[in-house]
Amino acid sequence: MAEPASLKVSVWRGGEQGDFARYEVPARANQTVLDVVTHIQRELDPSLAYRFACRVGMCGSCAMTVNGRARWTCRTHVRKVVGADGELELRPLANLPVIRDLAADLTPFFDKWQRAQGRFQPKDATDGAVPEEFAVVPPASKARREADAGIECIGCAVCYASCDVVTWNPDYLGPAALNRAWTLVNDVRDAGHGERLDAVAGDAGCHSCHSTQSCTERCPKNLDPSSAIAGLKRRLFWDTLLGRR
Repeated sequence: MAEPASLKVSVWRGGEQGDFARYEVPARANQTVLDVVTHIQRELDPSLAYRFACRVGMCGSCAMTVNGRARWTCRTHVRKVVGADGELELRPLANLPVIRDLAADLTPFFDKWQRAQGRFQPKDATDGAVPEEFAVVPPASKARREADAGIECIGCAVCYASCDVVTWNPDYLGPAALNRAWTLVNDVRDAGHGERLDAVAGDAGCHSCHSTQSCTERCPKNLDPSSAIAGLKRRLFWDTLLGRR
């Protein structure tokens, strides 16, 4: 089947209340969705608001909803997602307030990292100072492997936008915040384990996860937040059963 000569692109315009505007964009070889958005902004409508930075799959800031699925637009080739008739639909990330057009407000996302105690608290310098000596963590240890599995998260919010539980319960901490909490719970250098486990044990914490695994399926970094959340559930269960909480 021949590829379309042009793309029919529907782009969300406005804030929480808005509508789609439709643009025709030339189809090109090796074209990414971010290329399409950039063409619209530079050649057709300079008022279009969107967010990007690196363009090479490192920062995650170009994440949008493409044909109903949260994706990094710089790493998404048009040919893999476009319909047979050349149609694309672009929205801002779901589960987040809309600033304008394709730019979502990530404030609630990062607020939940803070609620989940997602900051490192060094044991040897609880006042926040840099420890005098570097801690040595054996790379083959179980805790180190558990921490390594989720440490590459860059906070792009694709998992958060894909999470059905966040849609149903806006107070839910979400996959990224809980993945971060699990990483720190397994960091032997960290002094905030008790406070952090308290933070993720409430009604909006890990026990609200229904294990639909949309976060794991759609993570552009191939991380597994579902397993991290399951790890938090197990840790809380054993700590409660053995009287450690």
